[in-house]
Amino acid sequence: MRHLSEADRDALRIAQDLRFPRWLQQITATGGCAHPVHLSGSTTTVDGTTGEILHHYDTRNEPGERLLIRCRNRRASICPACSRLHARDTFHLVRAGLIGGKNIPTTVRARPRLFVTLTAPSFGPVHRAGLICRPRRDGGTCEHGRPLGCPTVHAPADPLVGQPVCPDCYDYTGHVLWHAHASKLWDRFVIDVRRRLASSAGVVQSRFARHARLSFARIAEYQKRAAVHVHAVVRLDGPDGPTDEPPPWGTPDRLTRAVNASAQRVTVRTPYSPAVGEVELSWGTQADVRVLHADGDGPDDDAVAAYVAKYVTKGTDETGAGTDRKVTTRDDINTAPVSRHVRTLMHTCWRLGDLPEYEPLRLRTWTHTLGYRGHILTKSRVYSTTYAALRAERAHHLGHTDIPDAITDAYWRYVGSGHTPGAALIAAGVAEDLAECRRLSAEASQQGGGVDNSSAQA
Repeated sequence: MRHLSEADRDALRIAQDLRFPRWLQQITATGGCAHPVHLSGSTTTVDGTTGEILHHYDTRNEPGERLLIRCRNRRASICPACSRLHARDTFHLVRAGLIGGKNIPTTVRARPRLFVTLTAPSFGPVHRAGLICRPRRDGGTCEHGRPLGCPTVHAPADPLVGQPVCPDCYDYTGHVLWHAHASKLWDRFVIDVRRRLASSAGVVQSRFARHARLSFARIAEYQKRAAVHVHAVVRLDGPDGPTDEPPPWGTPDRLTRAVNASAQRVTVRTPYSPAVGEVELSWGTQADVRVLHADGDGPDDDAVAAYVAKYVTKGTDETGAGTDRKVTTRDDINTAPVSRHVRTLMHTCWRLGDLPEYEPLRLRTWTHTLGYRGHILTKSRVYSTTYAALRAERAHHLGHTDIPDAITDAYWRYVGSGHTPGAALIAAGVAEDLAECRRLSAEASQQGGGVDNSSAQA
């Protein structure tokens, strides 16, 4: 007889429990969440006029006297089930800002819209995939005695891709400081685009908001060289947002020129440090700006939304640009499963984080993300719907409706999280089954002439 593992024995114990069906219902309701939150408590809904109890729920009637809810972690490396749900929500959030829906008018599709990619500057030559990595006819070496060129044709999966040609020449300090100021650089970029639009249209810059509104949704993605670059959907509306038409001067061409100019000229200066000096930071030279046309001539709206949704679930573990778990000591850095290049970036974060002039940057806190402190996905206030609205809509579809004139009294407390080994095994199976069902449903919808964007695109 095959020897059963601890997880198998635990799974059998759970399955033999009389309350297993109800426990499985909870696991299924969380989508097979890998690290559910355990809550204990009760909720009572009463009629505000008569005092009649309309609904009462208490976890004392549940297995283990607790309710399991989703962890809502966006990272696929931590919770595949919740990351898939987050990706679907992101797809709908970005898509609504492109073509309407979710209380956004469909007229936004005819607005000036761009898909913008902004990169980090070069901090030193790195190995590249594709043709000859770094051809040099004259050869030559750097000041550290390493070859300046690389005649190898690297495959995309080659571990050398993204690694510095000479680690000693690479500007690790500049790389970390750029990450720490990337969000500020984006904010200044958006402000500068507004100013350039106003100037080109003959509008007083301080009165731009009376004429138009710049809306956006942006996502940060780590490149092979462990530097963040930004993908953004940028849209020009009237002053009231998506319900308002932009002024006649608000054209895709004018918006494109403003974006390109701002990407080339916006800078941020770091605080002065006796050890580093004052560093001027800017975007890289490889900016890409594409107009999104309503007639489909150019990047497809659904493809753009799906592209953004794909990257929102990737953590630094998955991209190889750091780790998803915070580090608290140098030993954590030394034992992290990362490349030498990334480890050096983490050590640089740790070293710079000890300088008093960089204390506001909290570099040691963000060592695991190589100093990048911004959210993976950010959007302007009226670009489209919100994650909260999407969750509320999903709850409504599941039957969780509001009752007029009702009063709800709820008491909940946190009592734990995660799974036992056997429970984790069962939850993973549930998550895989649900994912397969969505895939088959999407295929059936496409074969029938429709497209189920909630699953197929995300």
